[in-house]
Amino acid sequence: MSQQISSGNSIPLSEVYWSLVNKADKKFSKIRDLPFYERSRYENYFFKVFKVYTQLWKFQQENRQKLVEAGLKRWEIGEIASRIAQLYYGHYMRTSDAGYLSESYVFYEAILTREYFKEGLFQDLNIANKQLRFLARFLMVCLVLGRREMVHQTVDQFKRLIDECKRTFQETDFKEWKVVAQEIVRFLKSDTAFMNIRPLRYSLVLDPNLDAGTPRASRSLRLTDAILSSYHDNEVKYSELTLDSFRMLQCLEWEPSGSLYQSTGPKIGQNAPVGIARINSQSMTDPTLPPNPRKAVLYRPSITHFLAVLATICEELPSHGILLLYLSASGKSGQISSSPFSARSATSVEENILRDFESHTIKQETNTSLQITQSGSFSQIGEDAVSTPCGLSFGSHGLTGSSYIYPSDLVPFTRKPLFIIIDSDDSTVFKNICGAEKGEPAALLLSPSQTPPLISADFSRQPSGSLFTIFLTSPVQAFCLLSGISGSDMETDISIKAEKHLSSFMNEWASTLAISETLHPVWSQILKDPFLRRLLLRFIFCRAVLALYTPSFNNKQKQPECFPSLPESLVPTAPAVQSAVLLMANVFGTTSKFTLPQDITMLESL
Repeated sequence: MSQQISSGNSIPLSEVYWSLVNKADKKFSKIRDLPFYERSRYENYFFKVFKVYTQLWKFQQENRQKLVEAGLKRWEIGEIASRIAQLYYGHYMRTSDAGYLSESYVFYEAILTREYFKEGLFQDLNIANKQLRFLARFLMVCLVLGRREMVHQTVDQFKRLIDECKRTFQETDFKEWKVVAQEIVRFLKSDTAFMNIRPLRYSLVLDPNLDAGTPRASRSLRLTDAILSSYHDNEVKYSELTLDSFRMLQCLEWEPSGSLYQSTGPKIGQNAPVGIARINSQSMTDPTLPPNPRKAVLYRPSITHFLAVLATICEELPSHGILLLYLSASGKSGQISSSPFSARSATSVEENILRDFESHTIKQETNTSLQITQSGSFSQIGEDAVSTPCGLSFGSHGLTGSSYIYPSDLVPFTRKPLFIIIDSDDSTVFKNICGAEKGEPAALLLSPSQTPPLISADFSRQPSGSLFTIFLTSPVQAFCLLSGISGSDMETDISIKAEKHLSSFMNEWASTLAISETLHPVWSQILKDPFLRRLLLRFIFCRAVLALYTPSFNNKQKQPECFPSLPESLVPTAPAVQSAVLLMANVFGTTSKFTLPQDITMLESL
């Protein structure tokens, strides 16, 4: 019998196949909802699940014709490939290993090019939803991988498919998918003005060779882990990836020799098997690069969940490692800022159809909480703190307690090395952590509490996230936005010239830090880490630009701070720093927007 295989008992081939499918589905449903932030607890289970799917895929490949004769549908093959791609993406989120992200991309692209869900697409509502769900997930992978050309192509296909489905099926069945399309379009409008200039990732080709020399430090730490989270009303996001978190995520990854930025990716032929994904994905990775820092991206976490993630990662932090903690949120619960940097897109209902990764219900309470005083001690905050909170609001309607992250919440975790970035209008309260640490002095980069007025046309049309975060992830772009230069007005040769000048200044600043006898050990111990060093140097540039920007000149609330303090040779008033701002202003022709000392004239001829 053609549909039977020989073993101890003759079992129909189709039954063997569906038994494997059921086994794989059960294991997939268990691993799908596991947390992304634990280092190695689920490693073995992931490989067990993937082993089952490998067996299933190989089995259907070897017996494809017989299974089709037995009733196997083409969309069912696509469903398996989609599950494998989801496994790869999920493991990338747990490990930040770009190889898994590349594997996910190639599997999804194979589904796209081989059109697994095409048959019966407009006859079966279930298949139509599978195709839309696949495209939505593929968009996320393309976005994180930096395949912007494929993102735009897939968005166009996604919108066309929604329109066609609305004409074929009842319109109410696709309202939520329309919201998903609106989210990705809004996201791209907010992030594409300067995206073609250079990638956000650390590129050995495009980024400067920041030789920090031999810093005066008793040890050198490496960025091994990061927690990224933002919470704002009406936040620009796609699925559960907010714009600010996306930029920071990209900033903490290696660019494979710059190739991904320039390439649109390998194409899989119509007749090529999806099983060649591992071969093709090699062209999208660079085995010579160090591993990416592991990143836990938390979307609107409850405070208890955030603290659980923080505790887990600190417990697993290696002896040579340091944890980066990036928090972007308002200091006022339910605040809707009039600043275009704080404007966010409306929260969508697409979470009903895309799987929630890390969402948790946030309870609203009015309990008292603890705050660190200026001296580093703790004091009670009572009911009156509701009107003047001293922390970050991670709840839509909460007051204090369970909806706020306070400086005192982070102090217990300073038993491990922390590099803390706070992007908030209430960031200054977190400087009280400095001096209250429990063992390891923390490094703090704090955003301005007020945003300077903007004149950029881009921002008057579309919110684009936080200015401070843009400075840390794309400083030339931030300088242009602050100066009123839009992406459409940017000339490529001028942008390249600005990037080269800024790289040169950053090299000089890195050398200054390395030989400084007054540099605090908190900073000297991270100078050899390329990601943290680059963030620190960009902070120096950001602080100088905002300090010399005429609307915020001599206004401390509109200038960022760092703790511990940096050497006097790199403060905004230092000639080596002011020269960089003047040079950048000369390159873009915006010197009139900055208040610069009269004695710095050596660059006026540029």
